[in-house]
Amino acid sequence: MSWIFLTIASASLLGVYDITKKVSVKHNAVPIVLLASVCFGAILWLPMLVLSHTAYRDILPSLLLVTSLSTAEHGLLFAKSVLVGMSWTCAFFAMKHLPLSIAAPIRSTSPLWTIVIATLFLGERPTLWQWTGILVVLVSFWRFSMLGAREGIHFTRNRFVLCMVLATLLGSLSSIYDKVLLQNLKIEPATVQAWFTIYLVPVMLPLAMRWYKLDRVRVPFEFRRSILMISPLLLAADFLYFTALANPDALVSIVSTLRRCSVLIPFLFGIRALGEANFRSKATCLATMLIGVALLSWS
Repeated sequence: MSWIFLTIASASLLGVYDITKKVSVKHNAVPIVLLASVCFGAILWLPMLVLSHTAYRDILPSLLLVTSLSTAEHGLLFAKSVLVGMSWTCAFFAMKHLPLSIAAPIRSTSPLWTIVIATLFLGERPTLWQWTGILVVLVSFWRFSMLGAREGIHFTRNRFVLCMVLATLLGSLSSIYDKVLLQNLKIEPATVQAWFTIYLVPVMLPLAMRWYKLDRVRVPFEFRRSILMISPLLLAADFLYFTALANPDALVSIVSTLRRCSVLIPFLFGIRALGEANFRSKATCLATMLIGVALLSWS
């Protein structure tokens, strides 16, 4: 069952990825952290992009080959970069200002938003188990809002909670868009990853320029080594995830559920390393939320 171990490894890397984001943006300039991380990701993909279009392409594994695209397909991948860039911007600002033990569980509700989008716009109809999962996730989300209020974070009024919800919603839209790119248009995963990672650089540049003109004195940038780990961790996690799904024996329901368990790592880090409050109550809410996510995925 190698695909299970690949999925667990992917989830573990995603958990560490969330921690590196929190460490990188804490008391730091989010626009420059974003730009630096996407630039490093683009640098990692550039050699494979170049090699894929030379006589030395045979030295690359087939999973890392970047295929040629039409102008229209490049436009679609640039649109994905804009969507992902908006999601990451909202998520990074939320990560900076929210406790990790609250931000990470909100992010894990993405299957709920995916089903809502599919129901509203794609004509899909949730099953009874999925409706049950939706109810469980919503109740857990409400409980998290009660716990957040104890820490002075009011979910209905806190703009950074709304930022994380928006980031999660945009992430769900990106997942549906990925399905179109990968399944309908048959674009290879490596090609999608390479080009949208490269296009993220110009997408993030205007926000960084705005910071330089208006906020560099008020919110200075501090370079941290963790910034260089953001893109490699995400790229490695996605690579393992795609490899797991490529296995004909892999069950998507199990892969999706195990991948959402990545939230446990930043949650425990926030409680233990950062000293965040209400461990037992938050742990109960998180466990209930993951049960809801499992119902959504397994259905």
